[in-house]
Amino acid sequence: MVPPKGQVREWLLVDATGIPLGRLASQIAHYLRGKHKPTFAPQWNLGAAVVVINAEKVALTGKKATQKVYLRHTGYPGGQKAIPLFRMRPEDIIRHAVKGMLPKNRLQDRMLRNLHIYIGPSHPHTAQQPKPISIAV
Repeated sequence: MVPPKGQVREWLLVDATGIPLGRLASQIAHYLRGKHKPTFAPQWNLGAAVVVINAEKVALTGKKATQKVYLRHTGYPGGQKAIPLFRMRPEDIIRHAVKGMLPKNRLQDRMLRNLHIYIGPSHPHTAQQPKPISIAV
């Protein structure tokens, strides 16, 4: 099967102010995959490019802001590293959450390339004229 030709990738703008992290990540993953389109096919990367602004204002529910810890391992004995959530940059927190909600296949990195996260209300993608979308809280 050949993907349809001549499709232009749409650009979407999401304001993260006050939206819970999990809800924001699941909606962004939905748009990155292209599941909002009638032409969705899981084997093609036809999703939208998503621009997220105000990343530092995302809502963390419960005690996540003080108690959540991300673990990673270097591959060496004793190489487990614990990184508390409050030490991570807001862009990395959102990117990590979105990556966890995308399928674990060859398209995951290609979809993540279409995710642009910025601290503050300004972004350099005004030429693409991103369409603002709202995510219900």
